[in-house]
Amino acid sequence: MTDGLAIMVPGGDPAGGDAATQARLHALERENAKLRRINQALMDRVERSMDVHGNAFSLFQTAILLETKVRERTQQLEETLRELEASNTALARAKEAAETAQSRLQEAIESVNEGFALFDRDDRLILCNRTYLDLWPAIAERIRPGIRFAEIAELAAQQRSVITTHDRPDRWVLERLEQHAHAGGAHVHALSDGRWIQINERRTRDGGIVGIYTDITDVKEHDARERAHALAEKSVLLQSTLDNIPQGVCVYDRDLRLVAWNDPFVRLLDLPETVVHDGAAYQALLAHNAALGSRGFPGAVMRWDAGQPRPLAFEQDWHNGRSLEVRRNPMPGGGFVTTYTDITERKRIEQALRDGEQRIRLITDAVPALIAYVDADEIYRFVNSPYGALFGRTRDQILGIRMEGLLGPEQYALRRPHIEAVMAGNAVAFELDWRMPDGGVRYSQASYLPHRGPDGAVIGFFSLIQDVTERRLAAEALRDTNETLERRVAERTAALTELNGQLQQEIGERLQMEEALRVAKTTAEQANLSKTKFLAAASHDLLQPLNAARLFVSALCDMRQEPAAQTLVEKTDAALQSVEDLLEALLDISKLDAGAVQPQLDDFPIAALLSSMQAEYTPVARERGLGFAVVASTAVVRSDIRLLRRILQNFVSNALRYTRRGQVLLGCRRTAAGLRIEVWDTGPGIPADKQQEIFEEFRRLETDRAGRDRGIGLGLAIVQRAGRMLNHPIAVRSSLGQGSVFAVTVPFGAGARPAETRSPGPPAFTSPLSGARILVIDNEPAILDGMGALLRGWGCQVAVAAAGAELPSALGCLGGRPDLVVADYHLEDGAVGVEEIAGLRRRFGADLPGLVITANRTAAIHEQVQARGLHLLTKPVKPAQLRAMLTQLLA
Repeated sequence: MTDGLAIMVPGGDPAGGDAATQARLHALERENAKLRRINQALMDRVERSMDVHGNAFSLFQTAILLETKVRERTQQLEETLRELEASNTALARAKEAAETAQSRLQEAIESVNEGFALFDRDDRLILCNRTYLDLWPAIAERIRPGIRFAEIAELAAQQRSVITTHDRPDRWVLERLEQHAHAGGAHVHALSDGRWIQINERRTRDGGIVGIYTDITDVKEHDARERAHALAEKSVLLQSTLDNIPQGVCVYDRDLRLVAWNDPFVRLLDLPETVVHDGAAYQALLAHNAALGSRGFPGAVMRWDAGQPRPLAFEQDWHNGRSLEVRRNPMPGGGFVTTYTDITERKRIEQALRDGEQRIRLITDAVPALIAYVDADEIYRFVNSPYGALFGRTRDQILGIRMEGLLGPEQYALRRPHIEAVMAGNAVAFELDWRMPDGGVRYSQASYLPHRGPDGAVIGFFSLIQDVTERRLAAEALRDTNETLERRVAERTAALTELNGQLQQEIGERLQMEEALRVAKTTAEQANLSKTKFLAAASHDLLQPLNAARLFVSALCDMRQEPAAQTLVEKTDAALQSVEDLLEALLDISKLDAGAVQPQLDDFPIAALLSSMQAEYTPVARERGLGFAVVASTAVVRSDIRLLRRILQNFVSNALRYTRRGQVLLGCRRTAAGLRIEVWDTGPGIPADKQQEIFEEFRRLETDRAGRDRGIGLGLAIVQRAGRMLNHPIAVRSSLGQGSVFAVTVPFGAGARPAETRSPGPPAFTSPLSGARILVIDNEPAILDGMGALLRGWGCQVAVAAAGAELPSALGCLGGRPDLVVADYHLEDGAVGVEEIAGLRRRFGADLPGLVITANRTAAIHEQVQARGLHLLTKPVKPAQLRAMLTQLLA
């Protein structure tokens, strides 16, 4: 293993070749000894076969035969020795080839930017590169050839090199071993230092496993920014939707904290500000309700039981005279949403309906007739008192039963034809004879009037039965009574019809309101889509010149300049860096204001963060001629390490920016409220009346007009928002001419992960850019000029083209096939860079490397470029990143 790289050359083991040659040599020696024994035996046989008289001829004949055998064996031995010599020569050449292959393989594996590891069929490590070891800095020294994969996974979990699920290292190890055993597809894991890696594993032909470990932290961070931006837009849209709903709406999370509400919620309930604010406790609303006494909601109903969340619906007269309908429903993730609907007008209408119904009952009870209403299922829905008295029952005893059950089979059979006629939509009149208990007979006139619904279908009928016995005796008197009754019934029927029409009109208005809300939602979604497209186009147009400027400045930095020119170049580079810082700060401000950033609290030692700040800002302080000291601390705090790092970075960078002489000190104090982290400087100080103003956006003091860089006025605004989100108090004290102290108080933690150790980085690898023939395709002349100047400064042979007709002349400048093609994604006349590279690949071969550069950061573009087997960089392109990518593609 050399510099962390273990090499085993497949099919060319020199040690194995020597062993085979020695074995073959031993076999030949044994065969030679056997031949000697045979020769000796033949000699002994000849000597024994000689007769006592010394037969000379027989001895001569035997000697000739023996000489022939010896000659044949001698020739075979010589041939064997020649073969042995040839084998030794071939072995020497194989050993030399193996050593060459070993050296080349070592360089090839080390030049790969991704982590590389190869395991044999027994899951033991055969070889890996330094990048793979850098993924596990805490256990890198213990990873050696022969170690099993399970041991590496257990060491990584024990040393907290990865972020395990629910703090269960053993569970993560089992999941990782199962993924490794299947060796198929890609797996993504989070490292404890904030990086993300994607692991792709495949099985080799001999049963082993080869793994590629790719750092996808940038992709993850980009996705997080995209999700945060989308979440912010959705939050604004949701709040706009809530504010346009006429109902009062409030949402409490699982901790019973108010997270969303609209203006009708505050207006309908007349709530004070102490009850309605971001994060207000539900207990505050209950306390306000209890203070109202009988004028508030029932206390027992309003209480929330998280163990048994149930929907709630009730109506209540509120203290301000409104009638409210309250509905509360639990949410899947905990907490609940409550709606308050003003039903004061509906209650008035219902009361009016009840009053009208009561008046109708009084009137119909006073009418000397039998009045009833029957629905389409022949069920009684209304009867007056005389109708019930006829059957000896009360009104409540009749309502809800069928006609056949009340009238009996015989009487129902007489009415059945008339019922069918009225349900067909026809008014029916007929006479009835009633047998009285005393044996007498009463005569009645019955009328069935159909009742139609809004669609014209018959939904029931009115039954009017009048006793005409007296009419037969006194026709005129009964006729007057009948006319009066019909007129009154018609009036009441008209009143009911008018009231029904009003209700139908109200229902129609509600339907129109719902349709208007749907149209508004669709309009908002279309506006959101248009805004997204506009931002994408604007960012592309903004990043195009910024990218070209960075390329020009980088090319100028690589050239020898006069001192005055070099100063201008450095100032230009600093200005461009300020533009990038401004864009990043504006994005951070928007995410914090929209609530898109959710803190992830954890316990960790503050020493790790302090040492990181010391390593980051010591060179900056040295460059400015200032001292920078960090006082170590062993405290353990509970916070979001990324947001806390951003707070301290803004404190330290501001102190270094505004301090002209002296030093900056970063240290900690233990207080009852927590660990107070302070940044002291010897700068010009801040007036007392400006110490709160500096936390506003784009506010910068005028105390250091001659400063080299005065910032953009967003750093402390970000600090204020981050501190408020983490509930970490931010404090500042300062005196003019004596310096300032900025502090943040962080609560203590119960425990922490072990401190991370960093191993030295991999040895530098020089990319073979010198003399490389590179073709650049872009529709922006400034970018073509900047890219050409930068690449030529790196020793490359460059040809540029705007695409299309300019490609032949550019290829002619290169003398034929380029070594690599760099193309912008968006070109003129709808052309795209991936298609231009595809055309060059069809001409020069599919192995032509290609790199696409774009300002569009959408996932669709990334997927399209990856599907074509190309690499992608986003604008503005950093020269170091571009050089590393070109080196990788040309290696």
